[in-house]
Amino acid sequence: MQKGYIHIYTGNGKGKTTAAIGLAIRAKSRGLRVLFVQFMKGGTEAGEISLLKKLSISTKKFSKILSPYFHPEADRATLKKEVANALMSIKKIMRKESFDLIILDEFTHLISEGLLTEKDAVDFISDKPGALELVITGRGAPENLIAVADYVTEMKMIKHPLTSGIKARKGIEF
Repeated sequence: MQKGYIHIYTGNGKGKTTAAIGLAIRAKSRGLRVLFVQFMKGGTEAGEISLLKKLSISTKKFSKILSPYFHPEADRATLKKEVANALMSIKKIMRKESFDLIILDEFTHLISEGLLTEKDAVDFISDKPGALELVITGRGAPENLIAVADYVTEMKMIKHPLTSGIKARKGIEF
């Protein structure tokens, strides 16, 4: 049994989800079984999810888990319960060992938004099956999460059109 590693793509720069999707496509092209899980992205299905499905990459979106930043009306107690349920669901999937690579997109936001404790996040990640490759994305990965990871990549914003007042563009920023 080959050891699976923990990857984190974090930082304030663009490209965390894009890098994870690139890895998903690479893994799928080599015959690995891939699951792409999204948190904090409510609303309509993102274009990348449609593409992953066309490539026969499994996807799961927890659309009831909304960002309190963008949805201040969302009840935090309800969101915390949804996060707990989502993690139980993912844990069951991991135990079945039907995937070689699982990507948890925007996972770090669960911590930064106070919907998941850092300790519970570390425990969850540390409890992955030995052969499973696990990818975590999102800004502000805490030090304890970084400590348990094997790969950590920080995307650093040096310059971005948003700072000049240019709105996000479909297909480029979202």
